[in-house]
Amino acid sequence: MKLVVGLGNPGNKYEATRHNAGYWWVDDWLAGAARVTFKRESRFQGSVAKVSTSNDELWLLKPETFMNNSGQAVAALASYYKIDAKEILVAHDELDLPPGGVKLKFGGGLSGHNGLKSVAANLGTQDFWRLRIGIGHPRDNAMSEREVVNYVLHAPSVSERDAIEDAMARALQVWPQIISDQMEAAMLQLHTRQ
Repeated sequence: MKLVVGLGNPGNKYEATRHNAGYWWVDDWLAGAARVTFKRESRFQGSVAKVSTSNDELWLLKPETFMNNSGQAVAALASYYKIDAKEILVAHDELDLPPGGVKLKFGGGLSGHNGLKSVAANLGTQDFWRLRIGIGHPRDNAMSEREVVNYVLHAPSVSERDAIEDAMARALQVWPQIISDQMEAAMLQLHTRQ
């Protein structure tokens, strides 16, 4: 793993919203544990932090292009440092998992997530890792896309936020396996503790 991206929307207006779960994990949990801080990098259209690891260096990225254009920042940094898509982990909010759910996945569908669509389009592939952080779904089948957007752009309840934080803590526990490219072991540990 050479690049970890947290998807979200920049600015105070969006900071506490469900759609920013990827930002939360990369910023509050991963950067916090590594004791690194983000610095704005205009050439990468986002905030970047560098983590030294035993194998190599690892980049953390929070795109500041808004969710729908997140891939521009990811592609810019990946291209500059010659990082292959398979060496990228994208942390994002996941409607199809309940608050407290968290899954690690490689490739596959994009579940209608505009941030993932942008990353895939800009990288030219869907073959990158995803850390899917459950935020729940308002489960009304008659719900319009506009209502779903409204849901993700609002803050979770206190109990939902607690469950999401618990999921993020579990994801951080498998970080040593992720950074050591022991992805099967990381998935086994993460997915059996749901």
